[in-house]
Amino acid sequence: MARNGKFAFDLTGSDALRAAELRRVKLLATLVLVGCLAVFVTAKAMQHLHPAFGFVAAFAEAATIGGLADWYAVVALFRRPLGLPIPHTAIIQNNQHRIADKLGEFIEEHFLDAAPVEAKLREVDFASFIAEWMSDRKRSADLARFVLRLLPEAMNATETSGLKTFVTRRVMTQLQSINLAPLAAGTLRTFVKQGRHQALLDDLLTAVHGALTQPETMTAFRAKVRDELPTLLKLYRADAFLVKKIMASATAFFDEVRNDPKHPFRDEFDRMMLSFVDRMATDPVYSGRLDGLKRDLLARPELSDLARNVWSNAKAFIEKSASGESTVLQHHLANVFVEAGGALKSDAEMRAEINQGLVMVLRSFIAEQKSGVSTFIADQVKSWDMGQLISLIETNVGKDLQYIRFNGTLIGGLAGLALYTAEVLLRLV
Repeated sequence: MARNGKFAFDLTGSDALRAAELRRVKLLATLVLVGCLAVFVTAKAMQHLHPAFGFVAAFAEAATIGGLADWYAVVALFRRPLGLPIPHTAIIQNNQHRIADKLGEFIEEHFLDAAPVEAKLREVDFASFIAEWMSDRKRSADLARFVLRLLPEAMNATETSGLKTFVTRRVMTQLQSINLAPLAAGTLRTFVKQGRHQALLDDLLTAVHGALTQPETMTAFRAKVRDELPTLLKLYRADAFLVKKIMASATAFFDEVRNDPKHPFRDEFDRMMLSFVDRMATDPVYSGRLDGLKRDLLARPELSDLARNVWSNAKAFIEKSASGESTVLQHHLANVFVEAGGALKSDAEMRAEINQGLVMVLRSFIAEQKSGVSTFIADQVKSWDMGQLISLIETNVGKDLQYIRFNGTLIGGLAGLALYTAEVLLRLV
């Protein structure tokens, strides 16, 4: 938490226990130091009674000096000894900003470098985690519910931000730029190569035959033939005979073509269709007609009304689903997520591609942002309340530092004893 513009640390229960243990060790180290001083004074006073007290005094004297020196070193690391303004003390406090900058640089250079970051990222199987997560129906249902809650807001934002108008204009522009002639020609060519146009021919022949055999058609056709015949033939009702013969021949021809897959007329129909496709692909007249048809269709107000109705209906349906009135969309969306997770789980190649893509994205992102991370860490360290931070550090590592005082006392005492012994021996020589 922040206090007076500085970030303050709160001690946990375990920190309180460590602080109590630290106080106990500090007191013990101080008692050892005081004890060494007392032994030194006592031994020095009794040195005239026996030479052995000289060795004890030498050990105690050096142990006291060693303990004091190490006490000074430990205290100087965190604060000023006895509050005195001694140079090169309170090292951590006085170098807070430099430590912050160096810590940020160290993390940027050694922890966020491209090679170790990429190596660590490649150890993580992101795709398997995603597949496992999405395969769980409850999680997919929660995800579907979350997505549905966001969709109405996203659609409202799309409308108010002008994004809907922009997308509509872009779509219309793209549709206007499409050249329909090659597209239609390619579709028809595929249609013909697959032989699907023959079924169209059969349907066309059936429709023509049905239209010709209608009583109204027969009557109109007979009247037309009667108008063209000479008056003499009309007296002998030749029009009825001719119409009957023509219709019989047409019916027979239609039946032959429908019943014979290899009828010559079918080959002729193939050539006619392919010729039409070639002309559509190359003839500017056809291209112009199709473009005109496209423009007229896109300019129709019914198309705009249809788009608005589709958008309104979709929006209303999504809002209903998001409010819980309908669970159909949520159910289907959850099924999509579950199926996607199952498919991803069984597709090792897809998982490898996803992992590779995520590694590249995250590596680039970290490479671009690592300087910002370094600055963020440095700024955070600079904002810390150093008094509390030092207390926290001392609480967690101070116990080990206090043992330096014990070691200094012992080593100093042994060094003093060794030097005193050497002095005594040199005097005896």
